[in-house]
Amino acid sequence: MEALGECTHFLSISDRFFDKSSTFVAFNKGKKEMEVIRCFVEEIIIRCGVHGAGVPILRHVLLIVVVVLLALLSYFVARRVILLITKVVSRKGLKWNQALLVSVCRVVPAIVVWKLLPLVFYQYHMVRELVARVTAIYITVMVTRAFIALLNSFDEITASKRSAKQQYLKSLRGVLKIVAIFMAAIFIIAIGIGRSPMTLFAGLGATSAVLMLVFQDTISGLVAGIRLTSNDMLHKGDWITVPKSNVDGIVEEISLTTVKVRNFDNTIVTVTPQTLVEDSFQNWLGMQQSAGRRVKRMVYYDFRSVKVIDDSLRKKLVDKGYFKAEELAGNIVNMALYRRFIEQYLSHNAYVNTDMVYIVCQKEATNAGLPLEFYFFLRDKEWEKYEHQLAEIMEYVYAVTPDFGLTIYEATPVQ
Repeated sequence: MEALGECTHFLSISDRFFDKSSTFVAFNKGKKEMEVIRCFVEEIIIRCGVHGAGVPILRHVLLIVVVVLLALLSYFVARRVILLITKVVSRKGLKWNQALLVSVCRVVPAIVVWKLLPLVFYQYHMVRELVARVTAIYITVMVTRAFIALLNSFDEITASKRSAKQQYLKSLRGVLKIVAIFMAAIFIIAIGIGRSPMTLFAGLGATSAVLMLVFQDTISGLVAGIRLTSNDMLHKGDWITVPKSNVDGIVEEISLTTVKVRNFDNTIVTVTPQTLVEDSFQNWLGMQQSAGRRVKRMVYYDFRSVKVIDDSLRKKLVDKGYFKAEELAGNIVNMALYRRFIEQYLSHNAYVNTDMVYIVCQKEATNAGLPLEFYFFLRDKEWEKYEHQLAEIMEYVYAVTPDFGLTIYEATPVQ
């Protein structure tokens, strides 16, 4: 009872003292509450037969146990509440990031410890400060981790989408992650040295040039990424070709500093967004979305084989069913007939999309022969089928060339 009387006397004195200091009202209020708890715990300890120097030690141990139990209780309560919210939200088809939930659950007991444990050691200033700083650092780390997990959850939601808006938001989320980690580092340093974070931020103004140098790639990558996505130039899943960087494949990932491409030989090539913006690159998205894939082949023919058809060649063309006799009346050049026949062949070929342009046209003569350009579109745009169908058509073009009296130009090898 004497200990309880001493505690009551102490509280009456502290009330008069605490009223004079408005700066520490919050802490003093908690201090008085912890003093009541301390007195109650000491009373129990004394009644259990413990006296002397062992009372304060046992009292601190019991108070720490109480704080730990309250922290664990708050963790389980927060976990139950979050799981309940998750079940309700899951019924609407939404999914939550597991790392986000874990981080949020771990913040709650840390706040309980941060609020209560320093009050347990209010008589020991050094211990109280150390516990408060360690707990504050832990809370900062968990909050930062929860924020990053929240940003990552948006990446999972939009992973299958390829719109320019989604790519822009992904780049923005990358910047927010860097800013969050940077801010957390500043707060942790400020807590560790016992200074205001604003003081450190003010000091960083003098080192802005160093920061610009450190984050040069990040800043330029962000600007280049915004240019790529805002102009709808590149998306995840696009087939691009960058000749200077030996890139010819599918875009797998776009980040602030790199664009990762898987080539068709399964090699992985990374290029910077600045490279794609400053240099030219070819995006095959328009072809993939169109009704056909273009074929543009040039074949050179010997000038000496170009001539007006004679009776023997006329008879040969009729016998092979290329033309009817009445279509070959007059002076007709074999190359003109050849061009007309190939266009008819393309118009009846199932591989060719006749709704798009198809033409066999003559180009300017060169010292390597007279060029003909075969220009048309194939319906099937898949690489393997496209190559096989293209080869089949061009092989037929080469095979019927002698029937028209034409010769494909071949350079004579140097002896």
